Amino acid sequence: MTTLIHTACSHSLSKSDDPYLWLEDIYSDTSLNWARQHNEKTFGILSQQPIYSEIEPKIREILTAKDRIPMPNHQHGYVYNFWQDAEHVKGLWRRTPMAEYSTPHPKWEIMLDIDALSKAENESWVFQGADCLSPEGKLCLVRLSRGGKDAAIIREFDLKRKVFVEGGFSLPEAKGEMSWIDNDTVFVSTDFGPGSMTDSGYPRIVKTWKRGTLLKDAETLMEVPATEMSVSGWTSHRPEGNLSFISRRKSFYEGEDFLLDRGKTLRKLPFPDSANFEGVFHGNALAILRFPWKLATRTIPEGALVSLPLTRFGELDQALEIIYAPSERASIQHIALTKNNILIATLDNVKGRLLRVGRAKNAWKIETLPFPDHGSISVVSADPFDDQYFAQFQSFLVPTSLYLGNLHPEKKPHVVQQVPARFDASQMVTEQLESTSRDGIKVPYFVIHKKGIKLDGTNPTLLYGYGGFEIGLTPWYLNQTGKVWVARGGIYVVANIRGGGEFGPKWHQAALKENRQRAYDDFISVAEDLIQHKFTSSRHLGIQGGSNGGLLVGAVFVQRPELFNAVLCQVPLLDMLRYQHLLAGASWMAEYGNPDDPADAKATLAIKRYSPYQNVKREVKYPRIFFYTSTRDDRVHPGHARKMVARMEEFGHDVLYYENIEGGHSGSADLDQLIKRMAMDYTYLSMQLK
Repeated sequence: MTTLIHTACSHSLSKSDDPYLWLEDIYSDTSLNWARQHNEKTFGILSQQPIYSEIEPKIREILTAKDRIPMPNHQHGYVYNFWQDAEHVKGLWRRTPMAEYSTPHPKWEIMLDIDALSKAENESWVFQGADCLSPEGKLCLVRLSRGGKDAAIIREFDLKRKVFVEGGFSLPEAKGEMSWIDNDTVFVSTDFGPGSMTDSGYPRIVKTWKRGTLLKDAETLMEVPATEMSVSGWTSHRPEGNLSFISRRKSFYEGEDFLLDRGKTLRKLPFPDSANFEGVFHGNALAILRFPWKLATRTIPEGALVSLPLTRFGELDQALEIIYAPSERASIQHIALTKNNILIATLDNVKGRLLRVGRAKNAWKIETLPFPDHGSISVVSADPFDDQYFAQFQSFLVPTSLYLGNLHPEKKPHVVQQVPARFDASQMVTEQLESTSRDGIKVPYFVIHKKGIKLDGTNPTLLYGYGGFEIGLTPWYLNQTGKVWVARGGIYVVANIRGGGEFGPKWHQAALKENRQRAYDDFISVAEDLIQHKFTSSRHLGIQGGSNGGLLVGAVFVQRPELFNAVLCQVPLLDMLRYQHLLAGASWMAEYGNPDDPADAKATLAIKRYSPYQNVKREVKYPRIFFYTSTRDDRVHPGHARKMVARMEEFGHDVLYYENIEGGHSGSADLDQLIKRMAMDYTYLSMQLK
C-alpha cells in the first residue's frame, strides 16, 4: 500500500514549508511510535479521571445490552441481522424466519461468526455486509474488512451449507465492488493492477466475470478516465424482471447511468448528470433531481422524485412524470422499493414523514402512512418481492421503535420491537429553536435538556454539527448521551446548518466550494444564540464533529477560539490545501473545490482562509482540544489529525490526541473499542465543561 501519496503537486508543501509531511506516512515506525506515545499519554490522563470509571460501565451496559433491536434485513422469507454484544464484540451474522422475528425470543441461526473467523484466520475482520442473490437467496457475496478499512475482500458464501464457496467468486483486498447478475455471473470493479484505479482511489474499470473463469479473463464493459471518481455495475432483481446497469461517477455529485441490454449494448438514461438514479419500478426509471430540469415545455423543480418509462427515453417532455416534489422546507431523505409500492422518507422542517406511492389508473397516488410525529422515520428494510417493510421511528427522547408494515391499504404498520428506555426522559425536554446567521438566514437547531434548568449561562453544553454532502441531521434516540450527559445535567444541541440535506438540494448547495464559510457562520450563530439565551457560556460550551464535521469544528475553533472550552474533533479533514491528494480526497472536490485547479480560484481562496492546519496560530489562546482518528481510516487520511496536533504542540498549545490503530472511518472496529472511545469523549467533556 502506498502510504505517502502525491507529495509533488502545485499546492503541496515542501518539507521546509511543512515539517510534518512525514506524519502522512501512515504505517512507518516513526509515525506509529509518535501515535502510540500520544495514545498512552491521552488515555492515561482521561482514564485516571474519576468520571471515566463512573461512565464507562454505563456506556458498556447500553452498547452490549441484550434487549437492543436486532435491526432486520428481510429477503426470501428470512430476516437477516448482524449482532454484536459482550461475548461477540466483532459480531454474528445470523437469520431467523420472517414469522419468527416478531416473537419475543426469535430463534437465530448463525450464518457466520466474525469473532471465530478472525481467530481462525488471525485477522481482525470487520463485517461490512452481504449481497445475497434474489429471489432464491442461496448464495451471497460477503464483504470483510481488515480493521474497518473501506478496502475489503469479497468472498462467495453458501447460505445452506454456511461455508465460503471453495473456488467461488473471490476478490482480494481493494476499494472495489462485486455484485450479482445471475447465479454464474457477477459485475466486478476492483484493483486490476497498475492504472486501474482513479485518482480518488476507486475502480475505473467495470467487467463481467463468469463462474469458473479467471478474473484476468473477465470482459470489460466500461473504462472511465482516472480523473473521474469511479465506475461500477449492479442489477435490479424484481418480480417483473432483472435489469442491469452501469453507473459512472464523474464526480461526487455527477454521473451517468446506462442500461445494459442483452446484446451488451449500453443505453444512457436521459436524466441530468446531477440527478440521483434511484432504480427501476414497474418499467419506470426513478431519479431525484438536484437542480431544476428545464424541458421543452416545463421545468421540473429541484428535489423532485421523477419517473420515466424505460421504453420512452426519447419522449422526455411527454413521458416524464413528477411523483413527488417537496415544499421549500421539506426534502426527500431516501426511497425504498417494494413489490407494488414506493416508500419515500421525507423531512418537513426536520420532522419525519413516510409516504406510500402506488400506481393506479396510469397515475401516481400518494398517501402519508400513520407514524408518530416529532421524530425521524426511516425505512430499515424493503424487499422488492413482497410488500412488507420495516421502518423505524425515533426522536431524541423517545426510544427507537421498529414497525412492520404491509402495504395493503387496510393494514397499518405496527410495532414489533422497541428499545427499552435507557434514561428517564420524563424529566427532559426537546426544543426546536432558530439562530440568525451572518447573512440573515435562519438556522434551526434542537436543544435537549432537563426540565427546569436555570438559564444562567453555567450549563455544560455540547453542540454537534456536520453540514456537508447533503446529509441531514434528524432526531435520533440519545441512548448513552441521554444517560451520561443529559441526565447528569448537560445540554445537548444539534445544529441543522447549511451544507446538509435537511431542506433539500438548495440547503446543501448554499455552502459548496467558495461558499463553505456559510456552514461555519451558521454553526457559530447557533453557538452565539445559546450563549445569548443563557443556556450556557463560552466557559461551558463544547463542540463535536466527525469527518466533514471534524473539519467544521476545526475551522470554527480556529476562527472563534474564545467561543468554546472543549472541541471533540474526530476523524477530521484539516489540511485542506492537500486533502485532494490524500486517500479518497479527490472524490470530494465537488464539495470543497480543487486547490490545484486555477478554475477553482474562488474556492481555493476560501480554503486558504478556513483550512485549520494553515490557520492555527502560535499566539492565539485555544481551549484544550481532543483529536481522535484511526490509523486504518482509508477514507480520511489520519495525517490530517496527526499534523494538526504536531503543529499545535509546536506552537505550545495543550492538546489531547488518540489514534485507534484499527477502526477505519468509523473510528472503532468492535464494541470494546467503541466503548473506550465514547468513555474518553464524555470524560474529556466533563473535565472541560463542568
